[in-house]
Amino acid sequence: MKGFQNHLILFVCIVCIIIPTKSIAREYTQSILSQSKLVEAKFILQQDGLAFWTLKYRGDTIFNYSSLGYVLEGNDSLNRFRWIKNKTNYKNENWKPVWGQSSLIKNEFNEIKIELRDFKGRLLNFYMRVYDDGFAFRYEIPNQSGLNDIVIMSEESRMSFNGKYECWWSWADYNTLEKLFYHTSIDSATHVATPFTLKRSNNVYLSIHEAAIENYSTMTLKREGDKDHDFKVNLVPWADGTLVKAKTPMLSPWRAIILADKPGGLIESNLILNLNDTCQIKDVSWIKPMTYVGIWWEMHLGISQWIPGKNHGATTENAKRYIDFASKHNVKGVLIEGWNTGWENWGKKDAFDFVTPYKDFNIKEVTNYAKSKNIEIIGHHETGGDTESYEKHIEEAFASYKMLGINIVKTGYAGPVVPVGEYHHGQCMVMHYNKVMRLAAKYKLMLDVHEPIVLSGLSRAFPNLMTAEGVRGMEWNAWSDGNLPSHTCTLPFTRGIAGPMDYTPGIFDIDLSSHSGERVKWNSLDNGNSAVHSTIANQLALMLVLYSPLQMASDLPENYEGNKAFAFIENLPTSWDESKVIDASIGEYIIIARRKENNWFVGAITNEYKRELTISFSFLENNKEYNAVIYADGNDADFEKNPESILINELKINSTDSVTIKLARGGGACLKIELVK
Repeated sequence: MKGFQNHLILFVCIVCIIIPTKSIAREYTQSILSQSKLVEAKFILQQDGLAFWTLKYRGDTIFNYSSLGYVLEGNDSLNRFRWIKNKTNYKNENWKPVWGQSSLIKNEFNEIKIELRDFKGRLLNFYMRVYDDGFAFRYEIPNQSGLNDIVIMSEESRMSFNGKYECWWSWADYNTLEKLFYHTSIDSATHVATPFTLKRSNNVYLSIHEAAIENYSTMTLKREGDKDHDFKVNLVPWADGTLVKAKTPMLSPWRAIILADKPGGLIESNLILNLNDTCQIKDVSWIKPMTYVGIWWEMHLGISQWIPGKNHGATTENAKRYIDFASKHNVKGVLIEGWNTGWENWGKKDAFDFVTPYKDFNIKEVTNYAKSKNIEIIGHHETGGDTESYEKHIEEAFASYKMLGINIVKTGYAGPVVPVGEYHHGQCMVMHYNKVMRLAAKYKLMLDVHEPIVLSGLSRAFPNLMTAEGVRGMEWNAWSDGNLPSHTCTLPFTRGIAGPMDYTPGIFDIDLSSHSGERVKWNSLDNGNSAVHSTIANQLALMLVLYSPLQMASDLPENYEGNKAFAFIENLPTSWDESKVIDASIGEYIIIARRKENNWFVGAITNEYKRELTISFSFLENNKEYNAVIYADGNDADFEKNPESILINELKINSTDSVTIKLARGGGACLKIELVK
């Protein structure tokens, strides 16, 4: 018992406060501290039964009184409680992910379960967890007599910020996460998607997100009226206006707040993963991170097409060309889009056939050819948003892929959701995506999900959920104004907090001129001036900065052949033993170092401004010698004027050395550092 008390510091106290009317109200408060006493969360139950939470970091109040509870169907409030009892829990473990940014993750927290009964006699449990790098809470409505079916009309969780904040946020769109990010003061952020990233005036960094989204709706945060610092959890609704439909026992996702003293601490935190269940797949030997290329970018450029015809991209001949390139350059996978019939029926009900190839694509010949070259084929299932059709055919489609030896599936939902009227990020789609995730695990299939719901760390429990889009990615550069360099300098601290992103970097033909005469405009956003707003060195660095265990080098093979810079991508690891953010300023620049066994890879990118950054090699092992290859912007490089200028140099380094690198506008640099044996 004494040892337990040394781990868990828990205060239970009764305090009296003077309220504005000068009458006396009694508050029941319970505080819980993280192991190093950096984070303190407090639960408050007022005499009138209303419940609140507050949060301190390093002794400073970050969140003031923030309310808790629910409103159920029929205007039935579940938000006035009496305290029953508490249960405390302490955990300190190290666990090994199947893949990730680190090969060993520390999970240490103090937790309290507060058992409550509302004024109508119904039970609700409230969980609080504190880590040295954050705080999380969730609700549980246990199984109980008279409360079997639950329809939630409002989650009454609020977040009342204390202090002055600047923030990075995107508008909460219920159907897409493919947004640019605003950098404003908190009073300009009115309805935000998560992760929601903020910097307090005292240089504390926060990122607010959710973990373990299972049978629930996804969360946005909506500012309440003219209260600049008060936000309410706003759930994406069903078509009928309800928010969550569930049966008891019901667990909500965790509402999570990552806390850090530097922006890099937000990236290095494993809070979202730690809030999820342990791995649910017994045999994980088939789950393999990798780099890949594929028949994809050429369609976005408009030099080939998904539908059959003279410019069809997914032909047997073209697939073999990509397989040959991958085999030659130690790239492990090839994605093929547009191979299956139905693309010509886009927008119609039951448009896609998920097993029948077009006549110019011999799927057995292609998969056998890939096997002979030891290349994984990444199959593609576009649904157009028609989940009803996909669920009718998914078992047959997955079984067909496994019979062919295909172990990876890229799914797509580019279109309005069917059932009609449902939002892309509502509970209906959460249930669909999680069903697909579990079914893919049954068939031993890895997943790359495009047009997803926001990731929430479920890959800890189901590591076959490898990566997801959910980001305004590379394709936007092919047929629109595109993404400025500041976008990719922001993503690691915003969307990247949620989990891996299939941004699909690696473009070498920056101005898109190599096939300019063949391009056909197919997207209404294409104004004829599209380009990739970065340098080649920046594109290489993005493969390190924007993490994904399935990392695509997305350009055409002919744009890579003969370019010495492609050597950086050959044999590039996509699962790491250790990751460190060396230096960063959100939206401006970032330097990140990642280790695989004894070798390190470093990536640095900047926004629209050129700058010099110094990289210290103090992270290397002492008294060891390393060979480093540096891929950096040329002296005349510029993302608009001369984006393809690149310098490649070699040098010997050790842990006492440092190097200053000049980054061009929209530029970057990357290093491959190998231990001298």
